[in-house]
Amino acid sequence: MTQTIALLRPAVPPMLKDRVILITGGSRGIGRAIVEAICAAGGRAAFTYQSRKADAEQVVRQVSGEGGGALAIQADIRDFKRTQAVVAETIEQFGRLDGLVNNAGITRDKALMMMSPEDWQEVLDTNLTGTFNACRAAIVTFMKQKAGRIVNITSVAGLMGAERQVNYAASKAGIIGLTRSLAKEVAGYGITVNAIAPGYIETGMTASLDAKRLEAARTQIPVGRFGRAGEVGSLAAYLLSGAAGYITGQAVVIDGGLTL
Repeated sequence: MTQTIALLRPAVPPMLKDRVILITGGSRGIGRAIVEAICAAGGRAAFTYQSRKADAEQVVRQVSGEGGGALAIQADIRDFKRTQAVVAETIEQFGRLDGLVNNAGITRDKALMMMSPEDWQEVLDTNLTGTFNACRAAIVTFMKQKAGRIVNITSVAGLMGAERQVNYAASKAGIIGLTRSLAKEVAGYGITVNAIAPGYIETGMTASLDAKRLEAARTQIPVGRFGRAGEVGSLAAYLLSGAAGYITGQAVVIDGGLTL
């Protein structure tokens, strides 16, 4: 007679169980997908929005209905003092802060010959200075607790350039430089700093681009499709987790092979 012995394995805890993550620009698109991924992985999310209050409230209702915890905070991340207040409010609400995702960003696409100084400065102030503001606001907390995860959303435009996007590409290239420099600076404190560089992802931002430009881009992607926001969200959740403790200073490309 043979016996079958069942091996009981302990349940694997969610990847971000009890971790609190702050996300800038979390009410839609990639930011919303990151909020959803964090909560699905057992974490709690505070996220900023600038003006889309209804969208932000809908995200909170959705993740709360699925058993997650989320807090929406209105803020302009170009304002350093306001960004400091967002970090303080997150810690007051949840009692801790374990990670930061800098996602908030805008585009003002034009040929350089038509680009105004305001077009240039607004994109740099939001995308690059906003990333600095949030990192600066959170870094002291991370250093004191000798632990923390920072994930900065950059773009393949920051790696390979993009026509009619010199302001956007410059801001995203700057984020990569910031990421690598800060990673070296704070590695000894148990803090990792990485960037995610998406290619074409199906969001409202890409939907607003010219149809001919989108189709031309699709033909250059080896996997033959645009990415999904949830795929970026899953990657962010991994980089925020304990499993990614030996990854720092990297710009992780998620583009279906576009930059190969």
